[in-house]
Amino acid sequence: MPLFWRIFLLNAVVLIVATALLLGPVTVSTPVLLTEAAVLTVGLAAMLVANALLLRVGLAPLQRLTRAMTTTDLLRPGHRPAVGGRGEIAELITTFNTMLDRLEDERATSSARALSAQEAERRRVARELHDEVGQSLTAVLLQLKRAADHAPPDLREELRQVQETTRAGLEEIRRIARRLRPGVLDELGLASALKALATEFGGPGLSVQHCLDGDLPELDRETELVIYRVAQEGLTNTARHARARRAELALRRAPGGVELRVRDDGRGIGVTPEGAGIRGMRERALLVGARLTVDRATDGGTEVRLAVPVPARFPAHALVPVREATPVPVREATPVSVRESAPAPVRKSAPAHAPPPP
Repeated sequence: MPLFWRIFLLNAVVLIVATALLLGPVTVSTPVLLTEAAVLTVGLAAMLVANALLLRVGLAPLQRLTRAMTTTDLLRPGHRPAVGGRGEIAELITTFNTMLDRLEDERATSSARALSAQEAERRRVARELHDEVGQSLTAVLLQLKRAADHAPPDLREELRQVQETTRAGLEEIRRIARRLRPGVLDELGLASALKALATEFGGPGLSVQHCLDGDLPELDRETELVIYRVAQEGLTNTARHARARRAELALRRAPGGVELRVRDDGRGIGVTPEGAGIRGMRERALLVGARLTVDRATDGGTEVRLAVPVPARFPAHALVPVREATPVPVREATPVSVRESAPAPVRKSAPAHAPPPP
């Protein structure tokens, strides 16, 4: 029955009962007696309560739908309001769930394309840094060395200092290129890439330990890239915002897949709204059907967990760049080139072993 007729009939029943009472033995005299006023008040209160209860029961599914609308987050898919009620209300809830399915699919598709374009841009910038700026600085280093060898003694020391400054700039450019394009991930596998990532973020102010299972299931190229980027973003947040002394990077086999965990002993996530970094991690998790949780760790600090199913569940139009056939040599610690194409064949991750306890 349509919602309009249901509400109309509910009110009609209340009004018919009130009219029947007036036509029945209930009378009102002039002036109104106290007992008559009491009967009318009790009857009016009963009708109002009955009308409110009937409307509450009839409109309860709409209230649940309203709560679902206010709490729905496309980055946390899967939550749907239960279909309840009858007629138009049930049809409205069903239509809303269908709309959420379509929006989540479109969001996953657009996120996949955006992240694919981002990876392509990272690849382009890293290649230009390595091929253009890196080569130019290398040429400058050679010219400075030649000039220092033929310079007078009073200028030779200054040229040596300029050499060291240029060499430091070249190393920084190479480091940026490696972070933009994880070449070690393509060449040596996920385990070695995560070890290198932990070593890169470790330093005097932050100790990063890695604990990687050696019997990880086979992961495809897209899943490995998502895990690497989430680990990279988690450690970046730890180094920049957590004020932590220790951090742990772990990748373990879990029922139905693998689980990545990045935990620190810093000041915790607090109640601040999620920034672009966490939203980016959630979007990447959606590409492989993974579940991301960012919460306060049991012993303080922040803990990032990424539960990845194996095999991964890709959206309809997931586009993630894969490597090219001709990589850059690994001896220069420079990432390989990648291009957009079909997913690469499944490759076994390199084995890894946890370090001895501190």
